[in-house]
Amino acid sequence: MKHRPITIYALLLGSLCIIEPSMAVASNEVSAGGKPKQQSMEKEMTQHTYVGMWVTDGGHIRHELLPNGRYDEARGTRASAYQGRYEIKGNHIDYWDDTGFTADGNFVDKDTLHHGGMIFRRQ
Repeated sequence: MKHRPITIYALLLGSLCIIEPSMAVASNEVSAGGKPKQQSMEKEMTQHTYVGMWVTDGGHIRHELLPNGRYDEARGTRASAYQGRYEIKGNHIDYWDDTGFTADGNFVDKDTLHHGGMIFRRQ
């Protein structure tokens, strides 16, 4: 008896994940055939206007938006205090921390980010 590989569909953090043997992909879009469109967050974010380092006045919190769609936040002397993924739509940013909490913010201009009741400036 011949066995067919099993395809598993799951919704994970708003993205459709299709898991097949030796394959795991994530995408926000699905083609007409049900397969995910090969979409690279890194390609999308590499040239994004807001990628880079954002710092609060006084430098206590340093929030780096990485070109691969991830962020790394340092607080005081604690490097990488928080890490996770982010997504930008227009001037709005959503964060999904690796520990499970979510947050958001707004870019009020090209050099100013309001997030979590704080003001970050591009460094």
